[in-house]
Amino acid sequence: MQTEKSFLIENVLKVSERSAITAETASKLSIIRNEHNDKAIVFVGAGTCGLGAGAAKTMDKVKAYLSEKQIDAQVIPVGCIGLCSSEPIMDIKLPGKKRISFEKVTHADVDKILDEVFTMEVPEHPVLGQFQDQLDQTDWAGVPAIKDHFFFKPQQRLVLESCGITNPVSIQEYIARDGYKAYLNAIKTFSPFELCDYIEKSGLRGRGGGGFSTGKKWKFALATEADQRYLICNADEGDPGAFMDRAVIEGDPHKLLEGMALAAYAMGATKAYIYIRAEYPLAIERLIIAIEQAKDYGLIGKNIFGSGNDLEIVIKKGAGAFVCGEETALIHSVEGKRGMPRPRPPFPAVSGLFGKPTIINNVETLSNLTAILNKGADWFSSMGTKTSKGTKVFALSGKIATTGLVEIPMGTTVRDIIYKVAGGIANGKKFKAVQMGGPSGGCVTEANLDIEIDYENLIAVGAMMGSGGMVVMDEDTCMVDVAMFFMDFIQRESCGKCIPCREGTRRMLEILQSITSKPTNREAHEPLARFKGVLQLEKLGKVIKDTSLCGLGQTAPNPVLSTLKWFREEYEEHVFDKKCRANVCQNLREYTIDVEKCTGCTICAKKCPTNAIIGGRKQPHFIIQDKCISCGTCEEVCNFGAVMVN
Repeated sequence: MQTEKSFLIENVLKVSERSAITAETASKLSIIRNEHNDKAIVFVGAGTCGLGAGAAKTMDKVKAYLSEKQIDAQVIPVGCIGLCSSEPIMDIKLPGKKRISFEKVTHADVDKILDEVFTMEVPEHPVLGQFQDQLDQTDWAGVPAIKDHFFFKPQQRLVLESCGITNPVSIQEYIARDGYKAYLNAIKTFSPFELCDYIEKSGLRGRGGGGFSTGKKWKFALATEADQRYLICNADEGDPGAFMDRAVIEGDPHKLLEGMALAAYAMGATKAYIYIRAEYPLAIERLIIAIEQAKDYGLIGKNIFGSGNDLEIVIKKGAGAFVCGEETALIHSVEGKRGMPRPRPPFPAVSGLFGKPTIINNVETLSNLTAILNKGADWFSSMGTKTSKGTKVFALSGKIATTGLVEIPMGTTVRDIIYKVAGGIANGKKFKAVQMGGPSGGCVTEANLDIEIDYENLIAVGAMMGSGGMVVMDEDTCMVDVAMFFMDFIQRESCGKCIPCREGTRRMLEILQSITSKPTNREAHEPLARFKGVLQLEKLGKVIKDTSLCGLGQTAPNPVLSTLKWFREEYEEHVFDKKCRANVCQNLREYTIDVEKCTGCTICAKKCPTNAIIGGRKQPHFIIQDKCISCGTCEEVCNFGAVMVN
């Protein structure tokens, strides 16, 4: 009897040879694609975000329910579908019925939902929608399509297409959904140079800070004479607020592996590394499983499917250093050295890992390749703007109604992402800015909300595409505090190799700390000295940009320069008025006591660490402002609401 493995391998070969498949084969593939749809299936979003929201307890409860009721059904943990704010997400697929998805399913909700679904009723629990890809299945009456959900409707999912939907540790399901078709077609149809040319024609640019043409980058390595070339997948996303790589790997690891196989073939590499931060244990676990499965199916290894092409993929764990996002620092880390940048040229494509030609692409760049090969370079280049083609994945976080991962066509406006996809600002607050590009990026303000997203447009307003983090801020955000947060991060993560970055960022941080602290010098020239500090920020920023060794150092001042450009009045308030309009900078808060509410209990005076509160028992108390350090202890301990913050 033909095994499922041999059947799938035969199908992969037929697909690679562009042979027609029979109706019987198509039917069998459909069954495998839907994980043997003669049984009920319960899918639980078990990516890191889902597990953090309690998905493990939800899954345990589902298994206990099925065992108690003696129901023969599968429970499949899947990755994150992108709607992180709705986790835990649970989908149910009954034989003959379309898959239906529920949001925020805690372990306490499981029994009631399953009771009703198994009796063919739609539960009252909030429904995200039903999937429409099973054309021969019956609809759930009155349940909208999940593709029409406000979060998913504006998206065009290429990289995230299967995340949260398919079983991430099933190579059978991946192959049944035309997985590895692009790779096997490519190695039989294209020469390495032709594949580089095809990807260049598609307009795919690196989905990182630089946005360099992917195909052109591969050509540099291919044109360099060498007995060995290397490919490195950079999965070491270090930006605060970025989690795209983790989610893609947890949800669809085989898509990344297929993309790596395509890239390795195009640039002539026979060995590839996945450089991934050790803090991603679930992503690493699923990668290990996927690599072993691909080896077992002959898709990784020696003489792949008789093509003469070899490929070995190795996982290299990083220690989470932000500087290792820079190409040469990452290469040093893979070599076992301290992660520190080196001057360029020579560029890695000419002399990289172990002195050999090396290409570094990130997870999103590589995960775009299968769609380009399967649907065509012209199809891919038809999306986006004149200079930025395809789609872009963004991680939405901060003060928005809906957080998560989105994939939108290039050319979508920032306003549409925030208000149409993310549902606007949380709690009815007013939008203030969105930080794009992480510590190397800058702010997009309300005045620029309608810019179309592409590499050049974002740089023009002082931001950048970066890895795709979008941190949204509302009216209660202090922009000086935001700049200080990013500068503190950059200063701590500086490798220390070059003086402009090491010392310049330290000095910028000291200036920001100074203007967000209560002045101790009451002399008349003190405000002027603080204002000179702000002027020095701009000077320092320009020097650091011009003289730092690597790209991370050169972009380190961006958050400060961006906030200074768009929110200068907030800096001036901190300097001259010693006020923080958002009341975020604790050291600038002024505490006073309402004498009408004060009962003279003396608790605040006893707890004050600087003896700044005076007053007799059962008499109103007062705060001596020159002694107050704005620690907030008095407000915390007052039982009568007498302490006020100005």
